[in-house]
Amino acid sequence: MAVTRIPGRRPSGPAGSTPQGGPVPAAQPHAAGGISAARPPLIRALNAQLLLDHIRRLGRCSPAELARLSGLSKPTVSLALAEAERCGLVRPAGQRTGVPGRPARLYEIRPEAGFVLGLDVGLKYLRGALTDLSGGIRAKSSVKVTAAGAGGRVAELIGLADALCEQAGITRRAVTQTVIGCPGVYDPHRDSMALPGGITGWGRPGVLAGLRQAFGPGLVIENDVNAATLAERTHGHGRGVRDFAFVWIGTGIGLGLVIDGRLHRGRHGVAGEIAYMPLAGDGGADGRDARRRGILEAAASASGVVRAARRADMRGPLSARRVFAAAAAGDRRAAAVVRAEARLIAKAVCSAVTVVDPELIVLGGGIGQAPGFAAAVSDELAQMAPVMPEVQVSALGTDAVVDGCIAAGTEFAWRLLTAAVSRPPHDGGLPPAASGTAGS
Repeated sequence: MAVTRIPGRRPSGPAGSTPQGGPVPAAQPHAAGGISAARPPLIRALNAQLLLDHIRRLGRCSPAELARLSGLSKPTVSLALAEAERCGLVRPAGQRTGVPGRPARLYEIRPEAGFVLGLDVGLKYLRGALTDLSGGIRAKSSVKVTAAGAGGRVAELIGLADALCEQAGITRRAVTQTVIGCPGVYDPHRDSMALPGGITGWGRPGVLAGLRQAFGPGLVIENDVNAATLAERTHGHGRGVRDFAFVWIGTGIGLGLVIDGRLHRGRHGVAGEIAYMPLAGDGGADGRDARRRGILEAAASASGVVRAARRADMRGPLSARRVFAAAAAGDRRAAAVVRAEARLIAKAVCSAVTVVDPELIVLGGGIGQAPGFAAAVSDELAQMAPVMPEVQVSALGTDAVVDGCIAAGTEFAWRLLTAAVSRPPHDGGLPPAASGTAGS
């Protein structure tokens, strides 16, 4: 939406609002013809959007409270609420009593006005959740991947989505917005997936086409680590932090970067693909694995930890979890492997520190959240970084990617649904659904 600019002044605040976030006054005609008067339908649309945002942020509100918060007249507020209720976006929510005067009727966002589906495509598991517009979880599930190829994985993902919808008592067509988090990056300029990690065939054009056919053209594809970063910004240590990096270390390695409160993606969506940093550690990386996944990921992911443990002559069935457990129990060989892993991750983090200087580093993933690992990374980082950011361990669990997809999808769904109420009548209809990558 274009912003009417006043000569000699720079507009501030979001488009369609005053610097204080209040209602937008009608522009006055300019003597030189530089500004045209804002049309009443546009004013009504902007005011409706403002009121809906207040209700969503604050919860139950009375018309009098909305009038006071917005600066709009009570009749204007009542008309906007009536239209929003007619469209099914808000509903009456009882009355406020115990205050002087007549009981005030309260309004809230109607949860069933929209549904958001978040799906996580992992190497071994598919996870998903379905929520309503208020964030209430209607269904949640995870299934182990059994398909060997990308086509079979798509079919299993669709089956998981259908099971979630059935559990919630809705059809897949009733979902307002679907966001899928997966390895790799979506390049909107080429409309293609790239760097799919360990999922064979995931970057083929037929995968994206199959997903769109199942979930609609408005489907949003998000890198899994970026999705987890959005969850950290919404629910975790990143709340209220303007600059932070989320580092995921598990079966893969990635970094999500929030700068000035927004997720940074880069020109081709590969910002944060630290798996390809030319850091191999003391023992080097498996050359074939490095070409497929990136040098750092081959050396420092779970498989790299296992290879390092075998080079250290650790015997028996090994996994990254067992190596870390052995180190905690006092095994010197395992402890040396963990120290080398911490040093390698600290080098990657130091690169981010010297380029971006974030105030916070959050470690996530199975290795990132291992007991004592954050302290080991901090010790190594203190010896090489010019400044020390705060280092925290993510408190988010295995559903972090799903949570991030839901957080982004809820914002998209909100924009789509409120557009039906706030759009001027002559424009009509919903705007095109968002596609490509999730909102920052």
